[in-house]
Amino acid sequence: MTDPQRLDEAHAVPHQSFAALRHPGYRAYFLGSALAMMADSVEHVISYWIMFQKFHSPALGGFAMLSHWLPFLFFAVYSGALADRFDSRRLIQLGMLCFMGASLGWGILFLTDSLQMWHAMALLVLHGFAGVLWHPSAQLLIHDIVGTKHLQSAVRLGATARHLGLLFGPAVGGAFLMAFGPAYGILLNALIYLPLVWWLWKAPYGPRFRKGAPAPTRAVKGLSDIALAVREIGGNRTVGSMILLAGITSLFVGNGYQPQMPEFASDLGHGDPDMSYSMLLAADAAGALFAGVILESRGLLQAQPRTAFVLAMLWCVAIGGFAVSSSYALALGLLFAVGFLELSFNAMAQTLVQLRAPERIRGRVIGLYMLSGMGMRAFSGVTIGVVGGLIGIHWSLAVSALALLAAISVLFAFTLRAGHAASAWR
Repeated sequence: MTDPQRLDEAHAVPHQSFAALRHPGYRAYFLGSALAMMADSVEHVISYWIMFQKFHSPALGGFAMLSHWLPFLFFAVYSGALADRFDSRRLIQLGMLCFMGASLGWGILFLTDSLQMWHAMALLVLHGFAGVLWHPSAQLLIHDIVGTKHLQSAVRLGATARHLGLLFGPAVGGAFLMAFGPAYGILLNALIYLPLVWWLWKAPYGPRFRKGAPAPTRAVKGLSDIALAVREIGGNRTVGSMILLAGITSLFVGNGYQPQMPEFASDLGHGDPDMSYSMLLAADAAGALFAGVILESRGLLQAQPRTAFVLAMLWCVAIGGFAVSSSYALALGLLFAVGFLELSFNAMAQTLVQLRAPERIRGRVIGLYMLSGMGMRAFSGVTIGVVGGLIGIHWSLAVSALALLAAISVLFAFTLRAGHAASAWR
């Protein structure tokens, strides 16, 4: 099946609410991945709190962000190549075991009161590699589970599961801290990954279960896999433009505004600053959850390159509006819009990349998308945080959003001028 035919097939499917959840396998994966994402967030809550209490090191906080995103920058394509060649279920399980190992490591160090800074750095790196093993392989797995017809639903619901985990993670992490203490709380957290690990053991998906002749496998070649992926998609402007869109949004803004949220809360809030801070974070996550629910229930915003560009530009406007807002109520509303728009355009861009990627190197292309969309987040703290130290975080975020809007507009105009096949731009 050619790439345009796969896209046509996906667009021709009659609307079904929450279509991917009609697949029993996807329901199991959705629940397992939501739990895993929550456990990921719980570990951050507990480990970051203890690191702050013990070291009071802003540098270690910066390292935590870099160790989370740099593995995607350097190894996402390599991980995707592994997923092309080997069973994606086993790679996800390996990622889950790394997550569990990190939680167990924290717990043992907390119990023995022997945590040193190098221990923390090593566990943060292990946690980062767990993520890069999980995410590219997960995209291949959900493609196997739901097929082309319901892929957009699966990608969108997967993003919703991520935000669901992020929303509940701080609450569960705080409860674990209070009820069990940091050591036993984070040890208990390791068990939350087990349902996904167990289900993947016998899940009937992956290379051995695909119909038709198996796609030819390619050796995993490390850096040359990046060149291979770029060369293979060189003539596909939909895939190229979506990868670039993901990269520039992550570079200019990404999630770099979230570490600065306490200062925004202090400037905007009234009453309890902690509550103001929590509500700002919750508004972003709630907007993303609302997007997943309403778009899936109504079958809105089908995957189209133009729509992805427009949504991304509206996201810039919402981010910029939040940056310059002096009203707490308005800031909450704009952050809700930020979450809604971010899930909408990111899920759409990822769907288009997966539908248009050549099947034989789909994992590598997904890895390239994640290199761009997640790896570049390592630098968003520079464009917002470092510059914010010079001109203030409100101005730095506003300028970053404006620069991103200009960059997206240029990319959109260039992509339009370059010309697409009519089927890709109807």
